[in-house]
Amino acid sequence: MVDGAGLEVLNEAECLQLLAGAPVGRIVFSDRALPAVLPVNFAVIENAVIIRTDARSRLAIAGTNTVVAFEADEFSSRPSRSAWSVVAVGMATEVSVPADLDAIRRLGLHPWASGAKEYYLRMDIETITGRRLHASG
Repeated sequence: MVDGAGLEVLNEAECLQLLAGAPVGRIVFSDRALPAVLPVNFAVIENAVIIRTDARSRLAIAGTNTVVAFEADEFSSRPSRSAWSVVAVGMATEVSVPADLDAIRRLGLHPWASGAKEYYLRMDIETITGRRLHASG
């Protein structure tokens, strides 16, 4: 299916597949009543986005127990000029159940910044949409 702008509309399975293969994404949350966007590395597991951070980070403090958005995309310039973007929305919660923590730690999700970063945030995907642009010539 194509939307009004001529972009291919991706189904849920395609969106999840693209999201799972992206090396970096952006989490969007409210921090002191203002929008905040942070680039993060992440993992996708069981229809959820997992992010590892520090318990004292802006993301952990302002982004836990609230609705957040998550976006990942990819684009290539000439000659192909193709692109895709996926946006997921859902409730973000701290992963605290020991069995869940064990499973998530086995994912091998390593933060880019130094430090312990032993706080895991899970965004359960409630809605997910995606679009793909194919080069027109």
